[in-house]
Amino acid sequence: MSGPSTYNPQNPALKWIEQRLPIGGLIHSSFIAYPTPRNLNYWWTFGAILSMMLAVQIITGVILAMHYTPHVDLAFKSVELIVRDVNYGWLLRYIHSNGASMFFIAVYIHMFRGLYYGSYKAPREILWILGVIIYLLMMATGFMGYVLPWGQMSFWGATVITNLFSAIPYVGDSIVTLLWGGYSVGNPTLNRFFSLHYLLPFVIAGVVVLHVWALHVAGQNNPAGVEAKTEKDTVPFTPYATIKDSFGMACFLLFFAWFIFYIPNYLGDPDNYIQANPAVTPAHIVPEWYYLPFYAILRSIPSKLGGVIAMFGAIVVLAFLPWLDGCKVRSSKYRPLAKQFFWIFVATCIGLGYLGAQPPEGIYVIAGRVLTVVYFAYFLIVLPVLSRIETTRPLPNSIADDVLAKSGKQPMVSAAIALAVAGSLMMGGMDSAKAADHGATPHSESWSFAGPFGKFDQAQLQRGLKVYKEVCSNCHSLNLVAFRNLADPGGPGYSAAQAAAFASEYKIKDGPNDAGDMFERPGRPADYFV
Repeated sequence: MSGPSTYNPQNPALKWIEQRLPIGGLIHSSFIAYPTPRNLNYWWTFGAILSMMLAVQIITGVILAMHYTPHVDLAFKSVELIVRDVNYGWLLRYIHSNGASMFFIAVYIHMFRGLYYGSYKAPREILWILGVIIYLLMMATGFMGYVLPWGQMSFWGATVITNLFSAIPYVGDSIVTLLWGGYSVGNPTLNRFFSLHYLLPFVIAGVVVLHVWALHVAGQNNPAGVEAKTEKDTVPFTPYATIKDSFGMACFLLFFAWFIFYIPNYLGDPDNYIQANPAVTPAHIVPEWYYLPFYAILRSIPSKLGGVIAMFGAIVVLAFLPWLDGCKVRSSKYRPLAKQFFWIFVATCIGLGYLGAQPPEGIYVIAGRVLTVVYFAYFLIVLPVLSRIETTRPLPNSIADDVLAKSGKQPMVSAAIALAVAGSLMMGGMDSAKAADHGATPHSESWSFAGPFGKFDQAQLQRGLKVYKEVCSNCHSLNLVAFRNLADPGGPGYSAAQAAAFASEYKIKDGPNDAGDMFERPGRPADYFV
């Protein structure tokens, strides 16, 4: 699709390189002169956004791995040390943890766009299947990454999910033992997950290269679902698509930054700030929000093996979509019935996400089973039947005609509304589940914070430290907080001298001395709370 390169560098050094390694011509033909359908809307910017998020996750992940310790006795503390003691460690950790959610938000939008506009149909079947493989690798990478902080939800999530493989006949127990590295989740499990979590993003990057290659061979789909016929139907990738992609990435980064700086822990689980304890099971084990629809399908089937088959089948069925939908018209813009069923499917996925965050009891179980049937019916019954009976609307003669018709605005509005509802339902569902687990909703306190470059309410922080010292320290400990952290930016606002004076009030056991005895000394800023 990109065709032969017309790149001809004038610089002698670049010309010498181009004659021996024509990478400049490859970049020019693939990302500068590449013919792009002129009717692409902003939903097509999510490919670039996903590439950006993959790079962000790999870079921050490599840096975090330099400070992380994959050991059950040290993993939780190493994460706290990254946040508190590594320069900008808090920023790296929040970018990486929230980046996983942003990655999945972008990939779900990318997938629903492909479903709506029929991007899985010939000649793009391989392109779609590679996308499904990337999605599976992302799910595996995200799950193993969630285990690494070694909090309560990390440990029990690993226990529950890995135990699912025991339902596989004959080889299930052997697979579980291999994953665990023993007969229970422990240190070998953490080491395996850390190694794979580090490796898989580079595998994803490799499959992404194949995905882009397949895209350039088959050419991009477009909102009209018709192929480019003349030069009037296309524009060069640069500057037209480049500017649009850059704008989309900038807007997405603003959305991303809002989570990092204002609500960095909103998408996490408070139980994961409790160190893993095999003796205490959380009341309600909930996976990350991006797994909730499949978790709901898993729980809706009474049989363990049936639930595992249904959960994995809900993902694998996506790979067969090019053959399940036999309609020659790609875009749902010109398929009235398919459009209506598409939005029912979107609502089904949102409903499953909500139910996945609820306790598996009563009406939630019944609703989960109904929506599971609807989910599979969409792929196995609705799409094959519609491809035979649906009367489609007339297609435009060319992409240029579609541009002149100025069509395609309604799906943008509808999808934005659907995504807003999805986010509110899933987050609300998780909040209600957590509130049910932890009793009454805590009393609300006013709190001031003026943004990423502002200041916390230091008076309340200092009062909280005083309450801890007088009351809470009788039973609880801040043993992951050093006295010097009291003088950190964003903290209670103490000076280094005040932090040192506060530390000196504590007696720290040290030693042995020259006589081989342990002794007590006044605390220092580098010491930790006791």
